Amino acid sequence: MSEAATPTTTRPAYDDATAEAAEKALCFRGIWAWLVLLLLIFLCIAFVMWLLRKCIQGPVYRKANRIDGKVVIVTGCNTGIGKETVLELARRGAKIYMACRDPARCEAARIEIIDRTQNQQLFNRSLDLGSLESVRNFVARFKTEETRLDLLINNAGVMACPRTLTADGYEQQLGVNHLGHFLLTNLLLDRLKQAAPSRIVVVSSAAYLFGRINREDLMSERKYSKFFGAYSQSKLANILFTRKLSMLLSGTGVTVNCCHPGVVRTELNRHFAGPNWTKNALKVLSLYFFKTPRAGAQTSLRLALDPGLECSSGNYYSDCMRFPLVPWGRDMDTADWLWRESEKLVGLPPIQSGPNNESGQNGNGTRPATTTAAATTAADGSVETVVVDRPSS
Repeated sequence: MSEAATPTTTRPAYDDATAEAAEKALCFRGIWAWLVLLLLIFLCIAFVMWLLRKCIQGPVYRKANRIDGKVVIVTGCNTGIGKETVLELARRGAKIYMACRDPARCEAARIEIIDRTQNQQLFNRSLDLGSLESVRNFVARFKTEETRLDLLINNAGVMACPRTLTADGYEQQLGVNHLGHFLLTNLLLDRLKQAAPSRIVVVSSAAYLFGRINREDLMSERKYSKFFGAYSQSKLANILFTRKLSMLLSGTGVTVNCCHPGVVRTELNRHFAGPNWTKNALKVLSLYFFKTPRAGAQTSLRLALDPGLECSSGNYYSDCMRFPLVPWGRDMDTADWLWRESEKLVGLPPIQSGPNNESGQNGNGTRPATTTAAATTAADGSVETVVVDRPSS
């Protein structure tokens, strides 16, 4: 007897494979697949932009050292980098003289910083770096109030302004960025030496790379270029001044360094000339691609505060790191010429040194008020220290 064959049905193998693939792709079909893809792309872009933003802002000075009772002068500090610098120094207990051209704006900034830090030792003082008389008046008043100065931050500056003259008839950018600070620093050297170890911080700019000291046309009378000419020259002058001064102050306990704060979103670019759409586009881009004033102040703060830099002098920093200078930023022949020329322009008697000045007197026979050590190179290539003198001014 034969068994009846029971019919059986079998599913094709390709049906199982198709169903399995459909099940795996169930959540990623249609609009959901596109939404997930777009979300992943957005997250990747956001992460890359966040990293870029962190790189643009640069490092932050994080050491917690305080400077309670230290006497500080900061120029140009009612806004921007200077204001942020004062804010942080006030938090650390400094006694700060805010040296600004506009007393009303300075007072508003002073009150705000006092409210935020509870540091009452902040003082509003008028200083117009475009007027040598104003510089001398500021110093005279400061010296009646303080017998020492622990930290001088030469922060104020103008950038790319139309060609105008200072109160003394000098080209505005060189006059404010270099000559005003040159006179201010020299007149305060005695107070800085009395407080040694003390520091000078000069805010320069990477724009010095485009600058050259024009010995034949220092005041840009024959040809004026707002940024690549006058401004860049003034920033190079800041660096050459720093280099020369560091040599003159060798062995005194007073150090001087300069820095590039970065491309910062401040009022310094108020003189930017261009179509309105360009200005508006620049404002939008600056919100992301420029440093904030707080970020721009970090290198100045490190130079002012870091105990590890107590012996560093004559150097150039950016993003809190020391950077090498290009050859024209290290040209001591130009630095010497600029120093002598600056002395003439601001009315300081020249520094004299060497065997012809053994009596400790200068050329007009008066006793100098300050003495400064300078490093010179002997004929055999060794470095020796001599004393240079400057009379009272």
